[in-house]
Amino acid sequence: MARYVLVHGGGHGGWCYQPVARLLQAAGHEVYAPTMTGLAERSHLLGPHVDLDLHIQDIAAVLHYEDLREVILVGHSYGGMVITGVADRMADRVGRLVYLDAATPVNGQSLHDVAGPVIDAARPFGQVVDGVELVLLPAPGAGAFYGVTDPDTIAWMDARLTAHPWKCFEQPLKLTNEDALWAIPQYHIVCTSTLATRDPGLIGKARAEGRLWDIDTGHDLMITEPRAVADALLQIAAG
Repeated sequence: MARYVLVHGGGHGGWCYQPVARLLQAAGHEVYAPTMTGLAERSHLLGPHVDLDLHIQDIAAVLHYEDLREVILVGHSYGGMVITGVADRMADRVGRLVYLDAATPVNGQSLHDVAGPVIDAARPFGQVVDGVELVLLPAPGAGAFYGVTDPDTIAWMDARLTAHPWKCFEQPLKLTNEDALWAIPQYHIVCTSTLATRDPGLIGKARAEGRLWDIDTGHDLMITEPRAVADALLQIAAG
């Protein structure tokens, strides 16, 4: 039995992994899909204290309090920042890192450094609420921004997407245990359309080592192609 911890991206919550989690659980595996502070069912905890470091602490706490080891730690989008930080702090508990169409940062980089043009495009549509700058504001049909086209799925997302603090996206990642971190096997499940924007050395190495899957779908591939994502995650566990 494998243990998966599925970390969501900006504006989402653990809810976005429901289709994938069901498939992994049906295959006999243990699945955790926590929501980070200030988002989804934890949006009532939003405040100026919410940043990348806090989100890393959120996920690290799941590993600690659930006593999880040899975890397959999966991060989508902004979640790539988070899982990298978690693995740096808790390398002894992480067996594999999976970047799900995610940011792949190095020490000192923020999400803005990694994906500036994409998130810069969203920033002008944000707003400041109670002193917190928020982006990815939910609005009818917002699922289309994440590459979702099915009307019923978009309606499901409309009821669940929440705004995200900009502070999370501009805070640099601080790594202190890089030898252990980069020794953890890394896997990449990406959208075909984003391949050309990624580090060719990283992608080439992953492809050569059989650690790359590309799926021809939108950015929220865990929602639009849950079976393909689950199949890749099952192969990672088996491999």
